[in-house]
Formats: sequence, structure tokens, C-alpha cells
Amino acid sequence: MYSSNNQMLCVDPKTKEIRRFSVGPKECEITGLTLTPDQNTLFINVQHPGERGNSHWPDGGDAIPRSATVVITKDDGGVIGS
Repeated sequence: MYSSNNQMLCVDPKTKEIRRFSVGPKECEITGLTLTPDQNTLFINVQHPGERGNSHWPDGGDAIPRSATVVITKDDGGVIGS
């Protein structure tokens, strides 16, 4: 059974270092990366988590996973990635 987690990786163009930025629930796709013009808010989409037979979220709850848009900001209100 397919059970990997999709992830979003970031690359520092100067150092070429690759780091994991986010990981989605099992069997999802992370898509739709969009930043606001001031680069202080990042939107990503989590598409069809659990559609291949996994009917539970990672915390073990019984809710049916749904696609969603995730909004990411920094606590200090700064530019994402800084």
C-alpha cells in the first residue's frame, strides 16, 4: 500500500543547502505554492489526503481527511524564508 507523505523542500540558492519546509498527511500532494506580494504570507494546498485507503489523520482521529489550503506566516510578521 502507498503510504508516503508528500513534502515541500526549500533550497538556499547561495549555499545549495536543501531543507524540508513542510510535510503533509499521508497520501496527499502538496501543491499551489503562492506568496503575497510582500512575501509575508505563504499559501500551500494539501490535495486528496487519504484517498488511497487511509481514512484517519496522523493523530488517529476518525474525521475524513479533506483537501485544504494552509496559510503560513511568521510569528514576527516577517518575510517567509528569512
